[in-house]
Formats: sequence, structure tokens, C-alpha cells
Amino acid sequence: MFIENDVIIGDRVTVKCGVQLWDGMRVDDDVFIGPNATFANDPFPRSRQRPEWFATTRIREGASIGANATILPGVTIGRHAMIGAGTVVTADVPANAKVVGNPGSIIGYVDSDEGRPQVERPEKVTLARSSEAELPTGVRIVGLPLHRDMRGALVAGELAETVSFVPQRYFVVFNVPSRHVRGEHAHRVCSQFLTCLAGSLSVHLDDGEHRVEVELDSPTTGLLIPPMVWASQFRYSGDAVLLALASHPYDADDYIRDYEEFLSELG
Repeated sequence: MFIENDVIIGDRVTVKCGVQLWDGMRVDDDVFIGPNATFANDPFPRSRQRPEWFATTRIREGASIGANATILPGVTIGRHAMIGAGTVVTADVPANAKVVGNPGSIIGYVDSDEGRPQVERPEKVTLARSSEAELPTGVRIVGLPLHRDMRGALVAGELAETVSFVPQRYFVVFNVPSRHVRGEHAHRVCSQFLTCLAGSLSVHLDDGEHRVEVELDSPTTGLLIPPMVWASQFRYSGDAVLLALASHPYDADDYIRDYEEFLSELG
């Protein structure tokens, strides 16, 4: 193991053999770094040309980095994230995400048990099996009625009953590369209603205490997300089309895009 000069390491950190921690590394408490994990701190390295500054790479509390993973300069790995062995991390990793592959992509999120991450993938919540106790506070899975005859199929709902708010805005998400993640934020006052019109995708929900993954794969399933619930959408199928209804017009100040800030505002 080698530790350069401008490196900050927290308490109870495990660093295995064959790891070099270069200038600009910031490692929070309870991080695990597996053998031969590789970090870089210069986005444009040149022989005998020392940069004016080194990129800051941040490993948040409780994150785990597998053996032989490669972490590019300037990346932040969120708290309790799990980086698989041999993964190449090219972009920031959200809190609690499980990332594998080259380039790294999110395959799921770790579950929660009294605030401690578990290796097992969180159980998916489906419409038939869901209960209010399994979901973060205020989240509801809503069944939308399907009408089918020889002319085709139709799904319809009354906004007051189904959505529980009068939408002020809508947006449609499609053509998302499967390794990309959408969302990754919470709202302070805005509620949202999501339904997948075609294809499938997964929604990760987090109220600061409970985390759960909901799979949306039919326009007969809607997902109501209240304010102050962190939500991310990932694992989009190639034909996925997501419709989102919002209770308020767009307001940049209503978004909480930093997970640490989200936890702080929850108190």
C-alpha cells in the first residue's frame, strides 16, 4: 500500500494490499477498499508535466470497492455504495448503488437494516404483493383499470382519485441507454405520479430509513411519490417510455440533488 501527501482517510477504513492512494483522495469513515483497486488523480496525464492541481476523488462513508476496480479522477462514490470487483467507474456513483461492469453501471441498490447496508439485493415490490408497510413513507402503488376489447386496450383513471393531486406539469422519458440513471433527487414540496407506458424500468425509493425497488412494467401500474422521498429510475428497457405527472410547475429550488443534503434536511 502507498499513501501520497494530500490524502485524508477517516476512521475504521480497510485498505487491502496493492492499493495506492494519490494526492486528492478523500476517504470517509468505514470505507472498504479491496486489493489492487486503482485510483487516478490526473484527468489528462502527461509525462514530466505536473498539473497545477489534482482532481479530488471522494469515497463516502461505508462505501465498498471491490478488488481490481478502477476509479477515474474526480469521481465521488456515494455512501454505502458497492463497487463490484473489476468495475471501471467513470462517473459519480449514487449513495447505496451497486455498480458493476466496464464502464460501470447500476444493477440495483443495497437494502437497509437499521441503517446498515446489506449485500443482498432489495426485494422488488410488485403490485400484487405490495403493502403500505413495505414502502417508504407516503409512497403508494396504484392499480389502474385496464379495458380491453377487439379494438385494443385502454387504461384510464380519474385524476382526483388516482393521482390525488391536480397535475401542473408532465414529462415523458424515453430512449434512455440502459446503463444510465434518471432522477437521483428528492422534492421539497412537489409530488409525482409515474407510470411506464411501454417497456419496463425500476424505481429506487429512499425515505432515509427504508429503501425499496419498485418495478414498473405496465401502464396498469402507477407509482405515487410524495415530497421528501429520494427517487431514481434505472434499468430501462430499450423500449421503455415513462410518463411523469407533477403536482407543481418546475422550480429548481424545489429539487434536492445531493443525497447528503437530503439526509440533512430529513433531520
